[in-house]
Amino acid sequence: KTSLGLSPSIGDHLPTEGRLMNSCIQARRKCQADPTCSATYHYLNSCASSISTSSPAEEPSVPEDCMEAAQQLRNSSLMSCTCHRRMKNQATCLDIYWTVHPARSLGDYELDVSPYEDTVTRKPWKMNFSKLNMLKPDSDLCLKFAMLCTLNDKCDRLRKAYGEACSGSRCQRHTCQRQLRSFFEKASEPHAQGLLLCPCAPTDQGCGQRRRNTIAPSCSLPSEAPNCLELWHICLSDPLCRSRLVDFQTHCHPMDILGTCATEQSKCLRAYMGLIGTAMTPNFVSNVNASVALSCTCRGSGNLQEECERLEESFSRNPCLMEAIAAKMRFHSQLFSQDWTASTFSMMERQDKNPALRPQPWVPSLFSCTLTLILLLSLW
Repeated sequence: KTSLGLSPSIGDHLPTEGRLMNSCIQARRKCQADPTCSATYHYLNSCASSISTSSPAEEPSVPEDCMEAAQQLRNSSLMSCTCHRRMKNQATCLDIYWTVHPARSLGDYELDVSPYEDTVTRKPWKMNFSKLNMLKPDSDLCLKFAMLCTLNDKCDRLRKAYGEACSGSRCQRHTCQRQLRSFFEKASEPHAQGLLLCPCAPTDQGCGQRRRNTIAPSCSLPSEAPNCLELWHICLSDPLCRSRLVDFQTHCHPMDILGTCATEQSKCLRAYMGLIGTAMTPNFVSNVNASVALSCTCRGSGNLQEECERLEESFSRNPCLMEAIAAKMRFHSQLFSQDWTASTFSMMERQDKNPALRPQPWVPSLFSCTLTLILLLSLW
């Protein structure tokens, strides 16, 4: 039996607020124990309905007294609190975060502070390659990763759940998107990334189509492309979507014209996948390449054309995102380039900690007499 043992950067279990350095839920609990802090927080909570974002064309604003209330909490642990995209009480945590950051709740196209803290857990898991021989030897890698998901009980269960919710005759976009988010939040990260970021030859349109259909775009995406600023406005009104978008802006942000990226590629990919199942769901644009984009247009943007294009191009022409996707696909391709039955390899996928440098190549090292392949995704 050939299997793959991995140590992913994020384990299977959902973290509780207790595992975070400063969970917003914990921070609010501390605040409520202090009468002054509690009164200020309660006032800020009432400010949420006062923030004006009536249309994409209007400049949103926060009442001055709400901004002053937020300033009064500047020394509170609430101001530095964070959430985790896999935590059980994520919606509550994010509501608290945006309550104490009313100005940030307006959103921005530029780099901002993500409400998410990426905690690291070390829970090894195994990927079973032994049944892949039931596939044809020349099967594409997207089919192989789909089979590996099927062989994993949790991945298979979560994938079937969104498959049923997103099926043609029963499609309800809200339910479909919720199940998609559940899959990418709860499935093991290497399984989810394998399904979504499987490499395809440019001439293999069947593989490319399978990759594009991973997120069930016929149900999860609008049938007619809306204006990108309309999507942005819808996203701002939803704390979860707003959080995922800010997280994407934080971790996939080119810092200069040379394309120097703000953070590591692993964080950019995690933030990108976090948007799937929200109003800002991106996807591959064709079956013949790995370009991605939002399902929207900038036609009819009027005097906001430049802002709209800037938002759209933060996906379609983002060098940090493009290289992160390409690097992960190269890794997946090399993963299946080995002969598992003949030898055993130990591989480590390496990510440069300096975001200004390109990722180092992955080099397989030969080991002796064992049937277990150990893959350490220590930084992914």
